[in-house]
Formats: sequence, structure tokens, C-alpha cells
Amino acid sequence: MNAKLEQYDNKMKKALEFLEADFAGIRAGRANPHILDKLRVDYYGTPTPIQQVGNVTVPEARIIQIAPWDKSLLKAIEKAIQTSDIGINPSNDGSIIRLVFPELTEERRKDLVKDVKKKAEEGKVAIRNIRRDGNDALKKLAKEDVSEDEIKQLTDELQKLTDKYIKDVDAATEAKTKEIMTV
Repeated sequence: MNAKLEQYDNKMKKALEFLEADFAGIRAGRANPHILDKLRVDYYGTPTPIQQVGNVTVPEARIIQIAPWDKSLLKAIEKAIQTSDIGINPSNDGSIIRLVFPELTEERRKDLVKDVKKKAEEGKVAIRNIRRDGNDALKKLAKEDVSEDEIKQLTDELQKLTDKYIKDVDAATEAKTKEIMTV
């Protein structure tokens, strides 16, 4: 890997990681504690991740259980879940909160797949934008003392990098789509 291209490789890797984290937050009918990753609870005036104020477990395939270490946080956790875009109503029994995931309907699965494909396309656009920035930077190198052959080689390497990450996005999309459509 050429040092001039390393920064673009890192940026593309970050774009792919961001997309995969986004995919982890899409629920596929099974309980996945990662859908709580973006939720914050008001813990003594500080927005705190739910995983840091209680024990998050998955006792069954379609249930997430949250047992806060401080019982006074039950209402705050419940409120954070209700105001989020998870779309699940929490049940609070006074000591723990349960999130029961309903079976997904065929229509809902198709909507989720559309969502996944939209996010994947956004990820590909981000990767292509990084490639464009790289190509622009390489064109500026032409004005310095860098041979045309070297610039052509770097441009080809940048394209190969782009192709690799686009393929990775496609693989991640395929895996998530398969997960969603599996009943």
C-alpha cells in the first residue's frame, strides 16, 4: 500500500465500519442488544449509554432484558426507549425492563431490506466520494515532481481500493438482507 493512499484506505474502512454499525442497529425479528447502542439515559444530568447503567441480557431469542443497577433509573430508561425510533414498547415490572420483539411481517421485512439497501447505497456514495477526493489530490501531485506513470499507478490502486470496499459493502448488505428475510 502506497503511503499516499493510506489515508484514503483508512477513510474507506471507517465508512464501511460506520455502515456495519448502522446495520447492527436494524432489528431483524431477533433481539439484538446493539439496537440500544445509540440510546442515552439521563443519569444524574449526564446522557449515559444504557449498557453503562444496567445489565443488558437476551434471555430468549425475541426478548431483551435491562436490569438497571440503580432502580431509580427505571423510568428514565423506559422513557429513553419510548422516545427512540426502536418502535417497541418497554414493559416495566418494577425491577427490570423487558423489550419483546414481535415477529416481523413479510411487509415489514421488505421495508427493512429497502432500508438496508438505502443505507448501503449511502455507504457506497461515501466511498466513491473518498475516491474522488483521492483522485483530486493525485491530480494536484501532477503539478509537483511526480511522473505521469506514478500518478496513473496510484489512480489504479485507488480504484482497486474503491472496488474492494464496494465489494465489502455489497457482502455486508447481502448478509443483513439474508438475516432479515430469514423467518
